[in-house]
Amino acid sequence: MNVFKTEQETQEQATKRLRKVAAATIVGSMLEWYDFYLYATMASIVFSKVFFDSSNPATASFQAFSTFAIGFVARPFGGIFFGYFGDRYGRKKMLFITFCLMGICTTAIGLIPTYATIGIWAPLILVVIRIIQGLGAGAELAGAAVTSYEHAASNKKGRQGAWPALGLNLGLLLSSMTVYLLTLKGDAFILAGGWRIPFILSFVLVLVGLWVRKSLPETPEYDALEESHRRKNPLKELYAANFRGLFVVFFVAIGYNALSYIFKTFSLAYLTQFGGLSASVTSLSVTLASLVAIFAVPIFGWLCDRYSSKKLLMVGGALSTLFAYPFMAMLSSGENMLIYAAIIIGTGILAPMMFAPQGSFLSRQFPVEGRSTGVGTGREIGTAIAGGLAPLWALAMVAKSDSHSTIGVVLILAVSGAIVVIASVFDQGYRFGSHKN
Repeated sequence: MNVFKTEQETQEQATKRLRKVAAATIVGSMLEWYDFYLYATMASIVFSKVFFDSSNPATASFQAFSTFAIGFVARPFGGIFFGYFGDRYGRKKMLFITFCLMGICTTAIGLIPTYATIGIWAPLILVVIRIIQGLGAGAELAGAAVTSYEHAASNKKGRQGAWPALGLNLGLLLSSMTVYLLTLKGDAFILAGGWRIPFILSFVLVLVGLWVRKSLPETPEYDALEESHRRKNPLKELYAANFRGLFVVFFVAIGYNALSYIFKTFSLAYLTQFGGLSASVTSLSVTLASLVAIFAVPIFGWLCDRYSSKKLLMVGGALSTLFAYPFMAMLSSGENMLIYAAIIIGTGILAPMMFAPQGSFLSRQFPVEGRSTGVGTGREIGTAIAGGLAPLWALAMVAKSDSHSTIGVVLILAVSGAIVVIASVFDQGYRFGSHKN
C-alpha cells in the first residue's frame, strides 16, 4: 500500500521552502557545534580553574573535561524521546523544542558563578545544565538530517542531507575565531572572566534560530503519511522491523564520533596539557580546518549524489585509518605548521567526508514513519559511547604513560575508521523514489 499522498508545488514555492529548510537546519547545527568547540576549549583551559577546586590541577583538569563527557550521557535519552516525538507529532515541532533547550543552556553556562563564589554548587549547576543541554543536542542532528533529507528532491538527497554538516563547520568557525581573538594576547583575559563573553553572546544566535525555525514548513514526506501510520508506535516498530537499520546507524556513529571527537576534542586537550601550546594556537588550527571544511562539505554532498553516500563513508573511514599514525606524529612534533596540517586534514577534510554523507545515509536506513526515532536512537547511543568516552579514554591513556605515549590513541583511530567501513557495508537503503544516494 502506498502511504504517501502527492501535492502540486510550483518551482517558486519549492525554492522558498528549501531556503527556509536550509536556514533552519544550518543555524541549528551551528549552535550545537558552536557550543561543542567552545565548551571543549574552555573545559581544557578555564573550567578546571573557575568551577573546581584548583588545589590539585591534574584532578581539577580531569573533572572539568569529564563534564564534557557528562553531556553525552543525556544525549541518547534526548535522541530517543525527541525522535519519538518527531515521528508522532512532526519534525517541525521537534526541531523548535530542541533548539530552545540547547540555546538557553549555552547562554546559561556563561552566567554560572565560580567555585570561589559558591563552592561545590558551581560544578553541580554546570553538570545539571550540561545534562539538559545534552537532551536537546541528542535530537538536534537527527532532526536536522531527517528534515533536510525529506525536503530534498530524489536526485539531491546527498547535497541537502549535508546541510547539517555545513552548519557544524560554520559553528566551529564562529567559535574558534571567537576563542582565537579572545586569546590573541595570551590566556589571561579568558581566565579573568573573558570566557563568559562567547557563551552569553550565543543568545543572539538563539534568537535568530528561533525566528527561522518558527516558519519552518513540515517535510513533504511526513505530511504525506496517512494518519494511521503516524499513530504507530515508532519505538516498537524500530526493534521489531528495523533492527538492521538501527545496527548500521549505531556502528557508523561509534566509528565516526570516536574519530571526530579525537580529531576535534582530544587534540585540543593534548596540545594544551602535554604540548604546552596556548589556546590561540589550537583555536587557529580549528579555525583553518573549519574554513577548509566549509568548502569541502558541498563537494562531498555532491559526490554523495554522484557516487552514493555509502561509498563516500567507506572511503572516509579507510583514509582515517591510514591517517591515524601520521595524525598523532604531527601533533606530537611540537611544530605549529605540522599541527595545523594535522587538524586541517582530520577536522577539515576527513571528518566532513564522513559526516556530510550521514544526512542521507542514516535517514535512508528507516521508513518515513520511524525515521526520526531510528536515527535519533541509533546515532545518539553511539555518539554517547564514542563521543563521550573516546577522547576521555585517549587522554587518560596518554596521562598514565610515563613517556606520554600516543600509540593507544593511534589504535583507537585506526579501529574506529575500520568500524565505519564495515558498518557501511550493511546499508539497509529505504528509499522514497529511486535515488541511489
